[in-house]
Amino acid sequence: MYPEIHPYSHGYLSTGDGHRVYWELCGNPQGKPAIFLHGGPGGGCSPVHRRLFDPDHYKLLLIDQRGCGRSTPHALENNTTWHLVADIERLRTDVLEAEQILVFGGSWGSTLGLAYAQAYPERVSALILRGIFTVRRAELRWFYQEGASWLFPDHWDRYLAPIPEDERDDLIAAYHRRLTSDDRNVQLEAAHAWTQWESNTITLRPNPVHQQSHSDDASALAFARIENHYFMNGGFLEEGQLLRNAHRLRDIPGVIVQGRYDACTPARTAWELHQAWPEAAFHLVDDGGHAFDEPGILAHLLAATDRFRD
Repeated sequence: MYPEIHPYSHGYLSTGDGHRVYWELCGNPQGKPAIFLHGGPGGGCSPVHRRLFDPDHYKLLLIDQRGCGRSTPHALENNTTWHLVADIERLRTDVLEAEQILVFGGSWGSTLGLAYAQAYPERVSALILRGIFTVRRAELRWFYQEGASWLFPDHWDRYLAPIPEDERDDLIAAYHRRLTSDDRNVQLEAAHAWTQWESNTITLRPNPVHQQSHSDDASALAFARIENHYFMNGGFLEEGQLLRNAHRLRDIPGVIVQGRYDACTPARTAWELHQAWPEAAFHLVDDGGHAFDEPGILAHLLAATDRFRD
């Protein structure tokens, strides 16, 4: 990756409905405008994400989406996909001050990137997507009900532990009841089980850095509550909407990067997006899981940002 850098500017976008969205600008103030959309939902940005872009050529905006990271409050009210899309559009004009922007998103960031690009195709100069996720019922069921459970039975048992057997027919709903409980101990038990399930399954090989993410109480609870809130509501999308509307991307240069052995967002969705949007370059990484920093996936992501830089 590119060397570590620090923001040259940062601040908060006041949304007018109770949220303050943290943003930071990195790289070259006169460079190519780009925005990085983190995963989750609920993940937040990290300094390592700045290193995916050539700092001499990009004017890079990173944000912590509503309720995430340094944004305040960690609230579920006025927190939907379409609120986030509106935030991106305001940040494009008010912070990046750009007519068009390169949009980079992985996992949930790919969902949000697709939603924004389909709503504002004329504002997107290029689209880089990794670990494709469209929040369809089958995708949610695979990871949170049955599917990935067959690959990780040891971690799955720990994910099941907080949920009584008579509630296991709908695990997302069962977790919702606990994550919104009045008992903080119940909330935290559920939050840690939810986050550790994801943290232990996102890489092809075990990775201690990922396994320890969201390990403190506050981070685990914020992450789990926001993810569960979105998944309870199907990502605030119509079923199949993002694939059905992929034709709106036809004039946008794009790159799709997908790990073949991604257990969180299986390759089938990326393949279906590739079929619906054949104009985009498609890279299926044979030694990749879900995480952006696995070597094969990272190489394609850096090549993509370099391609659009040039």
